[in-house]
Amino acid sequence: MNRRALLALALSGITVCAAPAQAQTYPVKPIRIVVPYVAGGGTDTVARALAEKLAKRLGQPVVVDNKAGASGIIGTDAVAKAAPDGYTLLVTITQTVLTNQFLFAKLPYDPRKDLSMVSVLADAQLVLVTNPSLPARTPRELGDYARTRPGKVNYASWGVGSYSHLSGAYFSKLSHAESTHVPYKGEAPMLQDLLGGQVQFGFASILTAKPYIQSGKLKALAVTGAQRSSVLPDLPTFAELGMSDSAFKTVGWIGMAAPVGVPAAITAKLEEEVRAILQTADMQSRMVSLGLRPLGSTPAEAQAIFARDWPVLKMLVADSGAKLD
Repeated sequence: MNRRALLALALSGITVCAAPAQAQTYPVKPIRIVVPYVAGGGTDTVARALAEKLAKRLGQPVVVDNKAGASGIIGTDAVAKAAPDGYTLLVTITQTVLTNQFLFAKLPYDPRKDLSMVSVLADAQLVLVTNPSLPARTPRELGDYARTRPGKVNYASWGVGSYSHLSGAYFSKLSHAESTHVPYKGEAPMLQDLLGGQVQFGFASILTAKPYIQSGKLKALAVTGAQRSSVLPDLPTFAELGMSDSAFKTVGWIGMAAPVGVPAAITAKLEEEVRAILQTADMQSRMVSLGLRPLGSTPAEAQAIFARDWPVLKMLVADSGAKLD
């Protein structure tokens, strides 16, 4: 064996040994969690609760850096281009790592090549609600009602390309109804107009809609997801009502990702710590209070969820006709 081959073999041995050594000492400096949205929202709240507990478990500061803008693209891109050493992480929702690929003609990052999932922290179901004046008691009855009134039934969402928009557009298409999409700048004004009857139905977050459902100011017909919501346990899923489309089983989620190339041992350590935190009673309570279902998946499970949801969201965006620039 010549000298060059011996050198290459020696270097490869150093590389192999370096990753476990890094994992044993990790972390040796502060960790930054980038949230690609403004402070105060649900994603930010989850990230800050997680950061506080991670700092105690890892013995290093864990800071949350809000890099909002461009539908989450700015912050997500910052992580995609960061050093793959485990010191820059992303906590975000489905939109920045999945939906944006289909809403925007071009992105500065490719989530399948530039980001690696560490864990899906929690997911959030939606509830189909109507103004109580509508006679419909089930999703199918709502579809029939809208179909027989072309152009006269409106559905609300909290923004173009949002999960509520994609779900409403798919429901309208499935029902062969000519319902009109009315987007709002946020869920609060959307629900106010639903209460007032300016729009007739919409997909809302369970936590926000729950008080109106309980008071009878909104009528709830079904929830998305594969299982019933612990917040509204008496409400059936779409699948239970015979609408087992993947679009209604798919839900939005909050996940942790890192730049591609982070050593597997470091990713495993992060996932282990995150999962332990999510299993604590206070973190479970915090998640549920935000309308979330705590998960804490492994990297492999998170990647499988990502791959499963990719074609569904691609289809939903295409059906909705939503575009953002």
